[in-house]
Amino acid sequence: MKKAKFFNNIIILAALVVLISFVTINIRDKNVSARDTAYEKLQVFTEVLSLVEKDYVEEVKNEELVQGAIKGMLKTLDPHSAYMTPEVFREMQVETEGEFGGLGIEITIKDEQLTVVAPIDDTPASKEGIEAGDIIVKINGEPTKNISIMDAVKKLRGKRGTKVTITIVREGLAKPKDITITRDIIKVKSVRKGVFDKKIGYVRIRNFQKTTDSELEEALSELETKYSIQGLVLDLRNNPGGLLQQAVAVSDRFLEGGQLIVYTKGRKEDQNMRFVSDAKKSHLKYPVVVLVNSGSASASEIVAGSLQDLERAVIMGTVTFGKGSVQTVIPLSDGSGLRLTTARYYTPKGRLIQNKGIVPDIVVENKPIKSAKLTEAEKKAHAVREKDLKNHLKGNEKSLQNKNEKMAMEIPKDDIQMERAVSLLKGWKIFKETMKMPSKTEAQTQ
Repeated sequence: MKKAKFFNNIIILAALVVLISFVTINIRDKNVSARDTAYEKLQVFTEVLSLVEKDYVEEVKNEELVQGAIKGMLKTLDPHSAYMTPEVFREMQVETEGEFGGLGIEITIKDEQLTVVAPIDDTPASKEGIEAGDIIVKINGEPTKNISIMDAVKKLRGKRGTKVTITIVREGLAKPKDITITRDIIKVKSVRKGVFDKKIGYVRIRNFQKTTDSELEEALSELETKYSIQGLVLDLRNNPGGLLQQAVAVSDRFLEGGQLIVYTKGRKEDQNMRFVSDAKKSHLKYPVVVLVNSGSASASEIVAGSLQDLERAVIMGTVTFGKGSVQTVIPLSDGSGLRLTTARYYTPKGRLIQNKGIVPDIVVENKPIKSAKLTEAEKKAHAVREKDLKNHLKGNEKSLQNKNEKMAMEIPKDDIQMERAVSLLKGWKIFKETMKMPSKTEAQTQ
């Protein structure tokens, strides 16, 4: 009930701003109550709007001015709050269903520059060599300086078969590089599976969408039934996140009942939520290693943080992105939408991930940074994390599975993290059995 009231208040406020913009005003009238600062500022807004409409050198559409004002207002908040036009809002809804037309990249804004967080496997972007950390300086020749996320999404997405040229800047490239990519229908199957040495299971979660939990259950059941796996590598590298409820459901698959998975804190009581495991379909018989890197964000960090705090998994890789905030998507009256940061989330032990990320139990770099060749600035720019984004709240990996979805897998030679994870799980059983054996001295005294 409280949540519905919260959404209604937001919608009423947005409608009020739009309504005021259409009222004829007298810009010389200053008779506004000094007691209400909010209404004073709204009068200033209508004064500016009226002046632009009447006196700007070219005629501008009222709708564009209002939308621009809303976008500007949200830009003063954190980088994850944004206004979505009706068109963009519809595309966002389609994306959470797991299918949309585009390139297959997750993007963010860093230092006012459009930056790739991670490409999605087996998409046009990954096939053309787009990498995590690439800075997109132009889209079809137009500079992206000061572009919003939603405007960038609108430019990058499009009908299947159409082309878009992006200009990227990348560490190691002597000059900006133009890459032309043919858009395709991005059907993102959230979960992929495989097996190493017939006994170590592998599951990669690309993002957290509506079908993730059911796909994960299907994958785990098959690995357990066909291979009786003795351990599992859960790969969350370059996973940009997604739906909070799906992150909770994924964590629940590996936990006993009644364990706190994550909780959120906001300004209002209805934004404070706790999510606890119910263990209806838990998989508890084998050890788990979770692989993460700087591209693991949001929902990925919820899973890694909960399994780490509850000592259910070993976290391996590099420090995660550090996005510990919750965005509520609110439909507006004209078909547009508001994505508003409403809370921060915390791990079971009360750790705030925002701007910090999840620090792995075992740190393993896939591509070690050679300090002798990089300046301090280059080291800091090596990976994009939440703390690098303006107004924050205080790489392309190879496919690890054949297109025909064969289960048997080999570790790529350059994937050091995967090699370490599999080795750890293979040795886990041996170590366990060794610890159970009595020592020679104990055997003699018994």
